Amino acid sequence: MIMHYNVNTIPVGVLGASGYAGREICALVARHPRFVLAFATANEQRGQRVRLGGSEVTFVAPDDVELSDAAVVFSALPHGASLTWVERAVASGARVVDLSSDLRPGNGGRSHGDSIVPYGMPELGAATRQAIRGAQLVANPGCYPTSILLALAPLQAAGLIAPGATIIANSASGVSGAGNSPKRELLFAEVADDFRAYGVGNTHRHLNEMRATLGAMGADADLVFTPHLLPVARGILSTITIPLVEPLADALGFFRRAYSGEVFIEVSEEQPTLRDVVQRNVVRLSATMIAGTRQPTLLVTSAIDNLMKGAAGQAVQNANLMCGLDECVGLPA
Repeated sequence: MIMHYNVNTIPVGVLGASGYAGREICALVARHPRFVLAFATANEQRGQRVRLGGSEVTFVAPDDVELSDAAVVFSALPHGASLTWVERAVASGARVVDLSSDLRPGNGGRSHGDSIVPYGMPELGAATRQAIRGAQLVANPGCYPTSILLALAPLQAAGLIAPGATIIANSASGVSGAGNSPKRELLFAEVADDFRAYGVGNTHRHLNEMRATLGAMGADADLVFTPHLLPVARGILSTITIPLVEPLADALGFFRRAYSGEVFIEVSEEQPTLRDVVQRNVVRLSATMIAGTRQPTLLVTSAIDNLMKGAAGQAVQNANLMCGLDECVGLPA
């Protein structure tokens, strides 16, 4: 049964609130005109008080909360650990946004009970947005897939990606994308003044999510994805090379038409930078045909804040839709 909530405020719970994404959600909830934080859980940091979004938050142990106190629950728990708590939250009557990969496409199952769990990327189209609006449980997309799939989706919908094409996506991310667990390779002295690839050989875990989503769109293409680690705190910049069936006379015009009316997608004549998007729930895109290739080939550059549109911001956007609110409420555009 879905909880009915006060007309003025909607109580929200955050599981795994001590991580970067969880903290970002708490900060967004603190500034949201309709959401109010009911609880924020953390295991190792239980009892700690932190200031997020101008409000003081005290982390509590997961076992000490009543999930039924929240009408909306965000699960920012680690992959593999989230699903059990998601199921408990759904059983309590809450609407749930799961930020882990557990219920995303290509990760072993997208169903919960008799229902298909919507993939929470509203800009994929009217059907996706409508599915999110009517859902009790939504799988929030990964950060890399958000930056890449929104560059590819309108091209695939228009039948412009060449059959059998190899799409090459190179993405550079700030270190917050790796979480806040202590890791030697993420120490300041290790990442400063350096730039390196990882997950090479097409082995990154987000590939399953991207392949499954592209496959559901009907794409006949290989995706070669190589992530890189930037010596910055947050942000993702992706460059995506896409073989086309025919050249685009006006690449920017195509994307402007495709995303007309989408508040959180910006199409830019200038190449997007991380400074354009940090602390904002937007995807900033630019596109240009590549010169000197035998096959028509498009280059799309995409920038997002990995903790906002790549995680917490998109989660709040989905929760707004699930609660019948304007999806832009409480989000920095």
